[in-house]
Formats: sequence, structure tokens, C-alpha cells
Amino acid sequence: MITSTQIRKVLTYVLEWCFFAYWVGVMRLLTVFALVVFSSSLTTQGQDVEFRKNSDVTSEEDPFLWLEDVTGEAALDWVRARNEKSKEKLETDSSFAELEGDLLKILNSDERIPFVSKRGDFFYNFWQDKNNERGIWRRTTLEEYKKAEPKWDVLLDLDKLAAEEHESWVWKGAQLLRPDYDRALISLSRGGADATVTREFDLTQRIFPADGFFRSEAKGALTWVDRDTVFVYTNFGDGSLTDSGYPRIAKRWKRGTSIESAEIVFEGVAEDMSVSASHDDSPGFERDFVSRRPMFFSEEVFWLAGDGSLRKIDVPDSVEKSVFRKHLFLQLRESWEVEGKEYAAGSLLAAPFDKFMNGEIQLQVLFEPTENTSLDSFSPTKDYVLLNVLEDVKNRLYVLKEEPNGWQRSSLKGVPEFGTISAGAVDADDSNAYWLTSSDYITPTTLYYGEIEGTHPVLLKQLAAQYDSSDLQVQQFFTASLDGTKVPYFVVARKDLELNGNNPTLLYGYGGFEISLTPNYSATVGRGWLSLGGVYVVANIRGGGEYGPRWHQSALKANRLRAYEDFAAVAQDLIARKITCVEKLGIQGGSNGGLLVGNMVAIYPHLFSAAVCQVPLLDMRRYHLLLAGASWMAEYGDPDSPGEWSFIRTYSPYQNIKSDTKYPSIFFTTSTRDDRVHPGHARKMMALMESQNHDVLYYENIEGGHGGAANNKQRAHMLALAYTFLKDKLFK
Repeated sequence: MITSTQIRKVLTYVLEWCFFAYWVGVMRLLTVFALVVFSSSLTTQGQDVEFRKNSDVTSEEDPFLWLEDVTGEAALDWVRARNEKSKEKLETDSSFAELEGDLLKILNSDERIPFVSKRGDFFYNFWQDKNNERGIWRRTTLEEYKKAEPKWDVLLDLDKLAAEEHESWVWKGAQLLRPDYDRALISLSRGGADATVTREFDLTQRIFPADGFFRSEAKGALTWVDRDTVFVYTNFGDGSLTDSGYPRIAKRWKRGTSIESAEIVFEGVAEDMSVSASHDDSPGFERDFVSRRPMFFSEEVFWLAGDGSLRKIDVPDSVEKSVFRKHLFLQLRESWEVEGKEYAAGSLLAAPFDKFMNGEIQLQVLFEPTENTSLDSFSPTKDYVLLNVLEDVKNRLYVLKEEPNGWQRSSLKGVPEFGTISAGAVDADDSNAYWLTSSDYITPTTLYYGEIEGTHPVLLKQLAAQYDSSDLQVQQFFTASLDGTKVPYFVVARKDLELNGNNPTLLYGYGGFEISLTPNYSATVGRGWLSLGGVYVVANIRGGGEYGPRWHQSALKANRLRAYEDFAAVAQDLIARKITCVEKLGIQGGSNGGLLVGNMVAIYPHLFSAAVCQVPLLDMRRYHLLLAGASWMAEYGDPDSPGEWSFIRTYSPYQNIKSDTKYPSIFFTTSTRDDRVHPGHARKMMALMESQNHDVLYYENIEGGHGGAANNKQRAHMLALAYTFLKDKLFK
């Protein structure tokens, strides 16, 4: 199945890095803000009375502009000096070495569930542990996989490959060629960057054949069409990328010919976000598609006919389109009126694909949201559709079957009542089998295998408890934001927690790109924070997807401050309930969540004592000029538009930090190899606050990409630094 949701999730990396099971859910915290009064009095560093384009910012206006030179020696010397200071302060903590060691054991544990994907007769998995630092790509059979200790057939050893080629290879995925599954297109990145190389791999001989398809390092991809044909969208040279740094051109490339001579099947424009092409290999329903994304949540999808003509799927660009076998599925992000009938934003519709493309509009509603429900996901199987609905941030699973009188819905049997629950097809083209996963904040992840036409799903594997959670409980609360909106949040704490306002508490959030934060088990959070007696809180603020598109769209652009008001409201509610106090409250977030943390510090410094700000956006005056930043203007706005900069500046932390304000202690972390969110954001913010004598620390990992780390050893080190910083500040 080809889905625009999958493409978006790849681009967001889903959004980015998580501190829930390798940093679960991209976090953000930004609290209550008297918008009108405060925004009118903001003093912004480097802001002229007369508006000037942000690309024209000079070193006089921004004295730390030089830190945007990612690999410049002066900038790297600055980084090394601050890394050493952070290591000296945090690594010398008496508990640091033990914590780092325990976290590494968790990340390398053989008790983890080796999740697999089925291709042909085999089930494939990529695995990292203490003996395979960069990882191995392997496969097994279903019969073996059901065993406690399956026998695996190793196809590619990335550590061995990295040593042979003297490259810091990081696995980025593989696409196998149907129907024989004896060839794969493998994507690898240097140091974890978004930019990848793609190489054809022979699974029979376990080699990269000399005459195989090869794509040089860039953002983009190769995808199979047939044994001797691929689609390629990549950096073809000058003018072939969009302003966001993604491919502008898609080609059909034949084996034995040069990539330069490949046939162009589609060209976008420089202002687009990206262009891609793909082949649907479902037997009997083989089709080719081209996708053009003008902006992050806007997409045109074209059916590429055999004669080379393009036929657009004629629906609004905001609709997420999915094609599976005979069906076209449409997820609405805005309300849509068709032939006199209006369909609500957040709905899932289905129509016969061929009839729809011939002008016969036969839409059926598979899901329609309510005030407290939204569509989390859906997954077709051969004869059914698995529907996953969020009800006040709790999953409910249903089965849909197409009958002569329409689609009929029933509950999926044997599903747990609480937690993050998901179901997906094992092999959608060939069966109605499904995987079911269940997890919550204190219950280890469980994997089930089921058949829709059978009885309850059968427990297949369960993650062993990796910390003692027997004395913990999970509670959900709601609080009113500044405008009265009800905001949910989860609290993980000891059952006998004293409501004395004296509990060290870590508040986590994200609030962007329609990403939902649902309960997930994270042994690293358990060991690094909960086992110390800390309280862990996850805020489901606006900007996320917990209540569908409306929840996301209510905090876009000029309304961005609502997300921060929500976060502040949660913080204030935690204090009002006497769970914690300002002196014991810390916040954490990464990427868009790093922007959240930056704004919470800048706007609500009185609510927190410590903040961990990871791979963040912080200079919103120049974010659209740095790496992939231009692709996020649909989320934040265009700083080069005077009308939009007027509201963007209210949530640009770098421009709003003041020398005469007392801020929480802050620990900034980023990665030199992050080619999505520029490390200059964190570098410049650190340099500014350091120059003003605020309490700040900084650590930049040389590898890791946007995930912050390239292997488990680096992940454990970064986690240990963050938790040690928080412990030192909040457990006083």
C-alpha cells in the first residue's frame, strides 16, 4: 500500500526523536503566556524597526552567526570546549558511570522484542546490541520467530561493512524486490544524517553487485519498479533540489544506463517541499504514482499511466491519499463538500479507485471524529481494514469489512483496555493476519499475532521488565488552558506519592506536526528518572494529533502560542495539585519539542527550574534558511513575510532571551551530523545565554543525525548526561 502518511512519517522521522524508547515522542514544554501584553513589549536581539529579510542578517546583528558553519574549525573548537565543560561537570557525578552502564545494558538487552516485517516467506529484522554496535540485517521464518530464541540468518553485518569501507554507516532501511525477494535496495547514512546512499544488494550471494543500482549521498531515494527499473529522486546537480533541500525531480532509471540519461517522469518547482515516485507492487493492482508536496501537509498524487501521462487523484491537496488494491482511502484534514454532502475534517473515506479515477464518486465513511475521538491509524488486510481510534488519548481498535450495504464495524477481539495499542497487517496482499502491540508507561511492550477471522490474538513475545515498576501507577488528568480548552496529560508516579509539592517532576511534550504522544513503555525513562523517585509527566498539548487535525491546526502559525499556553497550564496544574513545585519541576523536549522547551524558558521562566533542550529549533528568524527548515513554513510561518514575522518573533526564543531575566538551568544537546535541524540553533542559543552569564551547559555529539546518536553506546551516553543534569538540579 502506498500512503502519504508513510511518506510524511519518514520525513518527520515521526516526528522526530523520542525520549520514550530511545527518547519516546518528540517533546516540548511552553507555558501560559499573556500574549497581547507581552508580545507588544518584546525586545528582540538584532530586530530592526524597519523589516528586513532574514537572509540579510549580519554578524553585527547576530554576533554568533559564525556558529552556523557546521564543520568550520572555529565552530568545532567552540563545540569541543563546551563538550569538555559538560563532561567535566556531569560525568564526574558519583552515579554517572553506573547510570550510563545500566542504560547501555537496557539498550543492548537481548530481552528486547525483535520486531519484524514479512516479505515473501521470511520475516526481516534489523538488530543492534553490544556485539553489533552498528547492527545486523537478518531474517527468519515464522516458525522460528515464535520460539523464545529464534535462529536468524544474517544477511548484512553493518559493523563489518563500516570497518571494511572506513565509513560510519548507520542503517536507514531496505526495500526488497517482489516477487522473488532476492534483491534489495539498501539505504545507509554516514553518521546518522538524513542524507543517504542507496545500494543494490544481492540476498543470494550476500554482496553489493558491481553492476547494481547505486545512488550517491543525498536526501532522496531509489525505489523498485521491476528487476531492471527503479524510480530515483535525488540530487541530480544544480537546480534539482527544492529550497528545502529535498528532490525536485523524479526519474525512471533503467539498468545499464546512466542516471543522467534516465527519463524524467515529474518535475516540481524550487518552492515545493519535495517530489517522489513509487511503484505499488500489489499483485493484480500494479500501478505507478508520483507525489508532489508543495508544503508539509499538502500533497498532489498522480497516477502515472503506462503511456507516461499523469492523472491526478482529484481531491483537495490537504487530503492524505492511500491506495490499496481496489480501494482509494482518503483522510481529511479539512472539511470537504462533495456533491452537496459535507464530510468532517478528521474523517476517513473510502472509494473504488478505478471508478473514482473515471469520475464516479462513490464515497463511504469509515470513520468520523467526535469531540473526544480521532483517527490514529488504519491498516488494510486482504479482506478487512483495521481501524485504530484515539479516545481521549486511549486506543480503541475496530475491524471494518466491506459488505453489499456498506462497511460494517466491530471491535477487535482480545485487545487490552489501556495503553498504546496498535494493529497492522502482517502481509496485507496475502492474508488477514495481523500484529498487535500493547504498551503503557509502566507495562513492558507485548507483541501478539492474530487472524481477524480467528479468535483472540495469541501472545508471541513480551519485553521483560527492565526496571521495577511495581510501586508505580499511571493517572490521566485534564486541565484548562488559558482560553479554556481542556488539555489532557498523563502522570507516572509512585502509588504512595505524597502530595506535598516537593516531588522532583519531569514534564515532557511535543505539540507539533499532528504527532500524538500516547503511553509507551520506556525502560530508559524508568531507570534514568522513575527509579530515582521522580514523577514523569507527558502533556498532550495542541499542535499534536491527539484529537485529530483540529488539535494540530489550532496551534499553527499565528496560534502557536496556544501550544505553549497548554504546556504552561499543565505545569501550573501540577503545582496546584501539589504534585510538585517550581523548584522541583523540569522540562524536556527535542526538535520541535526543543522549540517548545526554548519558548517555555523564554516566556515562562518562573515556572521551571531545569530544562533539557535537544536538537532544537530556536532561531525562528532564520530557521527557513537552514537545512530542511523551509519545509516547515506551513507549521510555523514565513519569517521573510513582515506580516508573519510579527507573530513568529513572539515564539522565537533566540530573539527573546534577555540578560536581566533569571532563567531555569538549561542543558542544550545537538548533533553535528544533524542535517534536518541545523546545530546552529543550539550553538547560538548557548553562546547567547553563556555571554549573558545564565546557567547553561552544552553537549554536541559529532555523529547521530537528528536522532542525536548513531549507536546504543552514544544513546546511553546522551541519556545519562541528560538525566544526570536533571537529577543534579531537581533532587536537591
